[in-house]
Amino acid sequence: MRQFLKYLFTIEKSPRKGLMPYEWVVLAYLLATTAMTLLFQSRLPNAHGMLVGRAHVAAVSIAMWGVYRMLPCGLTRALRATVQLVLLSWWYPDIYELNRIFPNLDHLFASWEQSLFGCQPALLFSQVMNNSVTSELMCLGYACYYPMLAVVAVAILLCRNEAFERVVFVILATFFIHYVVFIALPVTGPQYYYEAVGVDEIAKGVFPNLHDYFSHHQERMACPGYADGVFHNMVDSAHEAGERPVAAFPSSHVAVCVMLMLITLHYRLRRLFWCLLPFAILLFLSTVYIRAHYAIDALAGLASGALCFAAFMAMSKGMEAGGDNRGKGKNKKAMAKKKRS
Repeated sequence: MRQFLKYLFTIEKSPRKGLMPYEWVVLAYLLATTAMTLLFQSRLPNAHGMLVGRAHVAAVSIAMWGVYRMLPCGLTRALRATVQLVLLSWWYPDIYELNRIFPNLDHLFASWEQSLFGCQPALLFSQVMNNSVTSELMCLGYACYYPMLAVVAVAILLCRNEAFERVVFVILATFFIHYVVFIALPVTGPQYYYEAVGVDEIAKGVFPNLHDYFSHHQERMACPGYADGVFHNMVDSAHEAGERPVAAFPSSHVAVCVMLMLITLHYRLRRLFWCLLPFAILLFLSTVYIRAHYAIDALAGLASGALCFAAFMAMSKGMEAGGDNRGKGKNKKAMAKKKRS
């Protein structure tokens, strides 16, 4: 703990002047989606609000850069990264505004689901396992998504603080690459598509093309299972407050969860890995149980999460201690010592 407090409050002799790598990720996404907003603003009902929101994100990022420059230490570095992680909650509903300009593709994914499994797992899972215990376990798993992210980030900061910014880079890059896919691939998931078509028609294997239906409708199925459950109400309330008919394929819940679990293994946080594993399994199953995703979305999330971990860890290889200004003094001392010997 003493070493961690020293990391937080020691003033850096050579503070970083420019953007952090994870801030470049945010900037790239911000500029790309801003350009898209300007290009399609005539078709976006909330184009002005989207541009204003992006200006606010930029202003907050600049402010955090200024705070760090005035007081360059581990604490302001950590706050600078934490702000970008918190802003993910703002970026998510924004996807819907851009996604809605493209025709919906749920009919294709529901058809592929039917061809692959011979049924709709998202429809049958909650019906077969419709009891209070299963319902609460599934909803618990789904509700653990952001807490798992917070726990892993805090564990890295406490135990491997030299790797914290690298991990934040991997987390943000994983989120934003999925957001790009969600914009370009308009799939709402069963809770919206089944509601729009009708459960009886879905059960018969009827999967009509709804075109731009979800540009004007956001009705969804209620979360299945034990309606009086604590975690059931938590998930249903969260969906009511912030969910949109968007972001089904691949499942970012599963992908981010896989990426987080691989991070704990990479940094040898084995106790944390084993503690989180049951929740990770529940989360994977819950995405289909609560009808947020088709089964193929969850399976694709396994692959995309592993790919993102491998790709972004490779890209960020030089970002740990010694990869930026914090490590320059150490590197110079090591080189001088080597020359003397």
